[in-house]
Amino acid sequence: MPLQNRVTPTGDIVADPHRGHFTGNRGIIHDPATKTLLKKRWATPAWIICVCEFRGWRRKVMGTRSWTELFFLDEATAFAAGHRPCFFCRRDDANRFRAAWEQGNGVADVLARDMDAVLHRERLDHGSKRLHPLPMPLAKLPDGAMVQAGGESYLIAQGAALPWSMAGYGAAVREIGDAMLLTPPSALRAISAGYRPVLHPSAVRAP
Repeated sequence: MPLQNRVTPTGDIVADPHRGHFTGNRGIIHDPATKTLLKKRWATPAWIICVCEFRGWRRKVMGTRSWTELFFLDEATAFAAGHRPCFFCRRDDANRFRAAWEQGNGVADVLARDMDAVLHRERLDHGSKRLHPLPMPLAKLPDGAMVQAGGESYLIAQGAALPWSMAGYGAAVREIGDAMLLTPPSALRAISAGYRPVLHPSAVRAP
């Protein structure tokens, strides 16, 4: 049975056999004796995105009283859920994200904890996922943005909406109505300013 440690674009943590391309964490939110989640879904405002392989280190997933390993289909999914790149295992990416964050949000000398505080406000609404109005037409959103419509999550890539699943993205949908933004607005502005989230291979479409 798969562990309950796969993250959806809405930030929910579910059990699914598809691991995804990134790992990350929100602090310690599991019981290592049973490898099950506690009632809380975060233990720190620092929600990070990590690489699955780093310096050859191997971890026993949810096996110790350490951070709880979570897994994401791709970086766009992790951003939508409210995470940001890790400054330890992804320092170059994290610095690029911070630079784009500063440019997109019109700030300077931002620390990781500053971004975490903003993201924590933007990703949650009384413990549930916060949705935001679209800041621009759907087709104008940058590649890597994610939206929700009709209870489904969609990736925006090349102006098209691709339905999300744990296994990857489906064929582009021509029209979706009443879409709301899943990606926190501050992260979206960083993407618009030039940060390029790593997308699952299924998001790459032939011209």
